[in-house]
Amino acid sequence: MQTLLTNISQLLQVREANIDKVSGAEMAHLPLLENAWLWIEDGLIKDFGTMETLPIHTSIRKIDCTGRVVLPAWCDSHTHLVYAGNRIQEFVDRINGLSYEEIANRGGGILNSAKKLHETAEDEIYEQSVLRLKEVMQQGTGAIEIKSGYGLSLEGELKMLRIIKRLKENFPVAIKATFLGAHAFPIAFKENHAGYIDLIIHEMLPAIARENLADYIDAFLETGYFSVEETESIMLAGKQYGLTAKIHVNQFTAINGIAACVKHDALSVDHLEILTDEDIESLKGSGTMPVALPSCSFFISIPYTPARKMLSAGLPLALATDFNPGTTPSGNMNLVVATACIKMKMTPEEAINAATINGAYAMGISETHGSITKGKAANLIITKPVQSYYQLPYAFGSNLIEDVIISGEIIS
Repeated sequence: MQTLLTNISQLLQVREANIDKVSGAEMAHLPLLENAWLWIEDGLIKDFGTMETLPIHTSIRKIDCTGRVVLPAWCDSHTHLVYAGNRIQEFVDRINGLSYEEIANRGGGILNSAKKLHETAEDEIYEQSVLRLKEVMQQGTGAIEIKSGYGLSLEGELKMLRIIKRLKENFPVAIKATFLGAHAFPIAFKENHAGYIDLIIHEMLPAIARENLADYIDAFLETGYFSVEETESIMLAGKQYGLTAKIHVNQFTAINGIAACVKHDALSVDHLEILTDEDIESLKGSGTMPVALPSCSFFISIPYTPARKMLSAGLPLALATDFNPGTTPSGNMNLVVATACIKMKMTPEEAINAATINGAYAMGISETHGSITKGKAANLIITKPVQSYYQLPYAFGSNLIEDVIISGEIIS
């Protein structure tokens, strides 16, 4: 199948193939073509240019994009999209003054989701997850990472990862699976951390590897959850099975976890609402991508990742949703981009770079996704008529997406 997009008002994120991420001051530059065309063939970007160079094709399917912006589909590198039910009551509890820690101590939080997951049949969780995945695709997400972590047992973690595998097999969106057995300590192991980590390393990981269910490994490196030393043991074990680390860190406290992640070649460190000068120094010159989750900060009223400080230090930054039932029940990347501009003082250029090319890097797919580059996947957002791409974060409450193309086909 061939498709030709014509009269594109602004074609964003036009990059050469050798650029896999952007950092620091580079993030303020978003390369674009005005009055452009883009040619799709067999699900890939074949070519593009300005309308003065438009190739003549009479039989090809054409889409007139007059007045519209075209950009790469969002790359959401951090989600917990597979879960059972919801945690609406915890939302009300927070409004009534309970903290994240107080809710967890009452059996809420991650353990609440784990309980629901164990009580719900795999097929039912799959169907719930399908609805969520379809929704985020319609909102412009063309690549997504999905974590386990609500199983907290061999059976439960395998259940989640098998659901993610089914989603991979049945949807054209790019999906990466992350094993997050180290999300919280189950009640039975509350006083026996070593026992649970032994279960992760010697039972869960081998079983996951046998079925080839995960691409990455994760842990919640945080005070009251997994210590630096415990997380290091998990990262090392993951490496033995070919699983690169993508780690939750610095959401509530800074305990030198980022330096440990960099030491173990983590692909990304995610959250970073609390960030020290030492953390920034650890990230400089590394291959580890910092990932901010601003809609989590918005929803549970915690600080926002200090984007300006990070970019001034020359670091790259990616944006993701953290879509989960407790602290971010939304997978809308459009809201994430707008929130990054409004609350983190990122420019539209920086936010779009963070949600496309840097998001792709943070999930290991920047060779195939995240920019308008010949040979990359034709995963695209076509906006409604807008004055410029600045309108995307400015009109944060409006749906400005007209069409989403995934692997060359319109899905909404």
